[in-house]
Amino acid sequence: MSVLRYSVGIINWRTEEIQKIDRKTRKMLTMHKMHHPKSDVDRLYVKKKEGGRVLVQIEAAYKTEIINIVEYLNTNYKADHFVNIVKSHESTQPNMNSIIKIAAKITQELIQPNEKSREYNTQRQDWESP
Repeated sequence: MSVLRYSVGIINWRTEEIQKIDRKTRKMLTMHKMHHPKSDVDRLYVKKKEGGRVLVQIEAAYKTEIINIVEYLNTNYKADHFVNIVKSHESTQPNMNSIIKIAAKITQELIQPNEKSREYNTQRQDWESP
């Protein structure tokens, strides 16, 4: 996991590749009898106190690292000249090669489900009210 997290800002990972690594990890756990083939996959990622296995989901770790890198660039660009150079370089990159644009897309994906659940709750309240 640490090797993957370290490479997030350097290698431009595609979502399909990250999901493939996650599937391979689960497959290896099953092959080495650390996870039953018919057991619930979601249980792997749940906290130990809740009955899970505390495995880190690779896609979630990837998204977290991207957002952390962009937050670092946004907060430290005035203090360090090299960070300022990196931020200006990232701003000029095409859409899928820019960490800043990928982070904006990830944040939008995280915000979007919350908006959908709010819409559902307001519609549900409209149906229930006389």
